[in-house]
Amino acid sequence: MKIGFDNEKYLTMQSEHIRQRIDQFDHKLYLEFGGKLFDDFHASRVLPGFAPDSKLRMLKQLSDQAEIIIVISARDIEKNKIRGDLGITYDSDVLRLMDSFRENELYVSSVCITQYSGQESAALFKNRLETLGIKVYQHYHIPGYPANIPLIVSDDGYGKNDYIETTRPLVIVTAPGPGSGKMATCLSQLYHEHKRGIHAGYAKFETFPIWNLPLRHPVNLAYEAATADLNDINMIDPFHLEAYGKTTVNYNRDVEIFPVLNTIFEKIYGKSPYKSPTDMGVNMAGNCICDDEACRDASCQEIIRRYYDSLDSLLKGECTETETQKLELLMNQAGVSTADRHVVAAAMKRAEETGVPAAAMELPDGRILTGKTGNLLGASAALLLNVLKELAGLDHGLKIISPESIEPIQKLKIEYLRSKNPRLHTDEVLIALSASAANREDARLALGQLPKLAGCQAHTTVMLSNVDIKIFKRLGVHLTCEPVYENGHMYH
Repeated sequence: MKIGFDNEKYLTMQSEHIRQRIDQFDHKLYLEFGGKLFDDFHASRVLPGFAPDSKLRMLKQLSDQAEIIIVISARDIEKNKIRGDLGITYDSDVLRLMDSFRENELYVSSVCITQYSGQESAALFKNRLETLGIKVYQHYHIPGYPANIPLIVSDDGYGKNDYIETTRPLVIVTAPGPGSGKMATCLSQLYHEHKRGIHAGYAKFETFPIWNLPLRHPVNLAYEAATADLNDINMIDPFHLEAYGKTTVNYNRDVEIFPVLNTIFEKIYGKSPYKSPTDMGVNMAGNCICDDEACRDASCQEIIRRYYDSLDSLLKGECTETETQKLELLMNQAGVSTADRHVVAAAMKRAEETGVPAAAMELPDGRILTGKTGNLLGASAALLLNVLKELAGLDHGLKIISPESIEPIQKLKIEYLRSKNPRLHTDEVLIALSASAANREDARLALGQLPKLAGCQAHTTVMLSNVDIKIFKRLGVHLTCEPVYENGHMYH
């Protein structure tokens, strides 16, 4: 892939900018940290060159100044809210995040349970955390939030919340997902700090939308595509335009809440430190794009992929037609269609020629390879082997996994595990290839090509199993599927 983003420049510039923001206040800054910290694969897809762990690496440069508060909503605990990309509940993700931060030598000082109103599951989670030796604080539901400002900024509003004890100048407030109460936690802390004579500051760190790119730049459109389920809409920041005469991009939720935030700042400080939502942000990503065309191309592909994902979700009853229609509109705004995803046509053509499900993958040099469903392998597994042989320079007729080694796996699946599908999935094929690599040089050579699949585009003419989807995701392959079930069944 073409590199479009200077990651090293970003790490240096971003950490320095946060240090400068800390100095604007009494060396105490509450930084609301949006998006994913450890695995920001969306950013790495739309900004080629952005490392998925860039934010983490940037924070490690500030580790001597920073501590972390993890926020979770009692309502999300109560309804067992799931983090879609990982398939785990938000409360489980709190523990995962804590382990990950500690492994990276970042200090997690506490957990804050927000919107607490006596939920039993939240109380049980609090007890669990305290048993593990973790400090837990509670913030409560405030009637009329966020409109009832006199109540919010009072001893019966923010004043009722626990004051979270912190010891370092930079306090990172993060959460398993959106709607957890990060901003409210920061503002509550500002109220309590002010009562203690500390003029603490607030800032917001979110990568997207990128404020100094055009409104309809594909990178920003790709953010709208990624948040289609939240119905986020990019828009010109009217407050910034009025204050400075400069056009910047923000999104609807921040623009809508800014008058309320501004009033809260005025109630706490006497005057607001910010004139616009853009002022609150500290994101420097837009300054680190080194190849705009590469980022545009990558973002357009992301929008198309999001469209296919929504079609699949619609078939499974996991999203609405409105979401799919919005993504179709975003494709139109970006000036692209599914025809701009070359692997789609290649996979569909192979399926038409063979009469069975097929798959296609585009290599970094533009070559497109295909695979089809056979007696031994599913289409995605066959594609994987074909691509690995091509990258290894092996003859396509060569059987790097012998049929004799596949048959025992099929017997295990059908006779002992009672599966109805005898064909091997991608994970099973990789295990079989690994076993063959123990005594076959060609299999070992093919297996060594797996890292080269990262960033490749792939498409299948039928929806894949969760197992296959996860394998492609782990390999870094950008996959889309036609919204069609292979066997015509309604239950999957």
